Amino acid sequence: QVQLVESGGGLVQAGGSLRLACTASEITTGLTFSGYVVGWFRRAPDKDREFLALITGNAEMIHYTDAAKGQFTITRDNAKNVAHLQMNSLQPEDTAVYYCAAGTVISDSPYLYLYWGRGTQVTVSS
Repeated sequence: QVQLVESGGGLVQAGGSLRLACTASEITTGLTFSGYVVGWFRRAPDKDREFLALITGNAEMIHYTDAAKGQFTITRDNAKNVAHLQMNSLQPEDTAVYYCAAGTVISDSPYLYLYWGRGTQVTVSS
């Protein structure tokens, strides 16, 4: 079991920035946090869940969806069991619930992630 909690969401004006955090705790599996791929996803109202970015255990690989490239940056600090998503130049269309997930497969498919947080709301006003 891995518990994930997202934080850092909120209301921001268009053009602003937010830094989301995904903190892992109560890891009762045989792996440490560094053993997991962390992915960030979002779900906008009336839309499907959308992959944004992933980072492998020791950041050997980072992958962004085209929509996130240049706007979002994913990082992690294994010593603190936390991953971050830095989001810049936010626009109203970025309004969504943002989720982090952890898994052992490098994938942009949400179905291959084992553990999910409950999400944090990001609202961008125009």
